[in-house]
Amino acid sequence: MADRRTFNVVILGVGFLFIFTAFTTCGNVEQTVVKSLENDTFSGSGYHSLGIIYGIFSFSNLLAPTVVTVIGPKITMFLSGLLYSGYIAVFIIPSTWSFYLTSVLIGIGAAMLWTAQGHFLVENSEASTINRNTGMFWALLQCSMFFGNLYIYLDWNGKTEITDSSRKNMFLSLLVASILGTLSFLVLRKSHQEEEMLSEEEGQSLLSTHTMYKHRARTAVQDAKSEFKNILQLLKTKTIVLLSPCMAYSGLELSFYSGVYGTCIGATAQFGEAAKGLIGISGIVVGIGEIVGGGLFGLLCKNNRFRRTSVVFLGMVVHFVAFYLIFLNIPDDAPVVFKTTTQKNPYLTPSVSIALLCSFLLGLGDSCFNTQLYSILGRVYAEHSTPAFAIFKFIQSVFAAVAFFYSGYVLLMWQLLLMIILGFTGTLCFFVVERMQNFSVDFQED
Repeated sequence: MADRRTFNVVILGVGFLFIFTAFTTCGNVEQTVVKSLENDTFSGSGYHSLGIIYGIFSFSNLLAPTVVTVIGPKITMFLSGLLYSGYIAVFIIPSTWSFYLTSVLIGIGAAMLWTAQGHFLVENSEASTINRNTGMFWALLQCSMFFGNLYIYLDWNGKTEITDSSRKNMFLSLLVASILGTLSFLVLRKSHQEEEMLSEEEGQSLLSTHTMYKHRARTAVQDAKSEFKNILQLLKTKTIVLLSPCMAYSGLELSFYSGVYGTCIGATAQFGEAAKGLIGISGIVVGIGEIVGGGLFGLLCKNNRFRRTSVVFLGMVVHFVAFYLIFLNIPDDAPVVFKTTTQKNPYLTPSVSIALLCSFLLGLGDSCFNTQLYSILGRVYAEHSTPAFAIFKFIQSVFAAVAFFYSGYVLLMWQLLLMIILGFTGTLCFFVVERMQNFSVDFQED
């Protein structure tokens, strides 16, 4: 039994590793690839596509649990994987309508995939194994930052232009990875809990398959209604209102490190022939920052309310240092130039080592905020963790979508300033929530 569950968790992690090797790499280079297209009929924007994905994802999260309950996590993940593969395939022969249509579909697919993943992980874990299984899955997922970005570096280093054949070869490789990940979900075995439910349903032999699914759908809709009511109630609570700026900030910086910063590096004229290859190295270094941060703060600071504020404060300082160095090191017009490289000169002569240090700091700071937001929500809303995490994902995704939409029009300096204001406000509000929690614990002890 334990072996079957461990097997499922490993296969789940491997599936996500392959799919997100394709998608994370795609998101990192998307705007750069779109800018390089020698195609007058294509008028899409990588930023807009990612904005659509996160926007649709945020609202689809509200419906996803119903779908997963009705058709089961395994089939949901397989179908979602196909949508991810479809999005990657569009870049092989790009057209504007298919680019934006698959952006909408992958937004829906992402919500289904992550909801099913959480459902399946819990199904295959017990109280004693949930931390180990989550750690195993997370470690495999983080490796997705390495392989695709390494390919980018090896293939693009020394190139000033991305040729059609280079683009097609890269996205064919990513498509193969995504399809392998999708197919791996078919290898997943039924959990003991699922088998019991099926045998119970089969035992009621009078019920047809149609009636059985109808019954499941009715139950799922009722659950979704009560879950939605819980979400609306939690949205009115003081804690969620105070944590909202911090959640919103995590959305802005998510869009910046995952799609905007790599594009800025690739557009910096002073990096010359190394610029395009550096996008891949930057993605790898962001991943290293995420892993170092997640490992340190996720494992060392579990359930320790005194350390949470220290980690969030560190995250803010790390990000502000990164933003200041980016402001000095990267030209102001880097996010907005389209057909050319940057025309403006930054305050310093652009340095590769400073650019990659900032990539590391962006990943490290992101893991500080995310691990501690999960930690505080899990502690304050231990009884209502699902709707609390749904609110977090919703706010984060909406602000990531908004950020992607303005990223192609707003100069780098103003993007950094906006993140500094929201980051500072979010950190202050986080401190207030911690203080409230400490007071309530002290009050209960008295």
